Amino acid sequence: MVFDPVLLKTFLAVAETGGFTPAARRLELSQSTVSQHVRRLEAVAGKQLFVRDTHTVELTGDGQAMTGFARNILEQQERALSYFAGPGLRGRVRLGVSEDLVLGRLPEILRRFRTGHPLVDVELTVELSGILHDRLAAGELDLVFAKRRNGEADGHPLWRDRLVWAGAPGFALGPDEPVPLVLYPPPSITRAQALDTLRQAGREWRIGCASGRLNGLRAAALAGLGVAVFARSVLPSGLVPVDPEAAALPDPGAVTFVLTSRRPTLHGPIAALADTIGRECPEPLTAPP
Repeated sequence: MVFDPVLLKTFLAVAETGGFTPAARRLELSQSTVSQHVRRLEAVAGKQLFVRDTHTVELTGDGQAMTGFARNILEQQERALSYFAGPGLRGRVRLGVSEDLVLGRLPEILRRFRTGHPLVDVELTVELSGILHDRLAAGELDLVFAKRRNGEADGHPLWRDRLVWAGAPGFALGPDEPVPLVLYPPPSITRAQALDTLRQAGREWRIGCASGRLNGLRAAALAGLGVAVFARSVLPSGLVPVDPEAAALPDPGAVTFVLTSRRPTLHGPIAALADTIGRECPEPLTAPP
């Protein structure tokens, strides 16, 4: 049983105006056409919808039920037509973002993207940069907004930033004691870079705390369990750079934040989100290699 929307519209016009003649005027149809539409709808439904005489037209019990069904059917059809015929992008983007960026730039990026493209769904994955790049290569993500591994050239560079040793205010570290570290687990890019820097400088170290989440590192560093390594632009609130000279800490270097995709040419929602991220990260590459 399929109800033709044209027949439903005619039926509602008769029900709302109280007669075939006023319904015909509203719809700009002939009275005979209106009558024909109602008879066809009654045939499909297998029920009488109106009680007619020479002066009045009244809804039957089945006709009253049909008014609710007709309105719902027509409303759903209108929504479907509006969805598929309306302007704007539709679809889904699988976005991977590194832990460092979640509390900084990401909320504003997503807000602006949602404003411009309200019908695009974003599937967000927050992980370590190294894991995100692996998942992108496996086809599990469409875009990755994260740090780039040293020695790699993949991705569009957005900005380059200095790494800093960070700890709680007043944290002190003697130049001869092993450096207590608060780090992400492997395959963290900043972890690998910090450990390589300490090894090359001949500085002893130990892992004071490891956590796979940014809030875990922040809490451990604020508690004085050790020093963490962050890009200066994404330094968590409450932490401050540790004086590298007083603590005899080597320069941990710099990292590049990039936007990487699975395909060289982007289209549709993926291209739109990539463009939004690029516009929200306009800084030049400020730190030397």
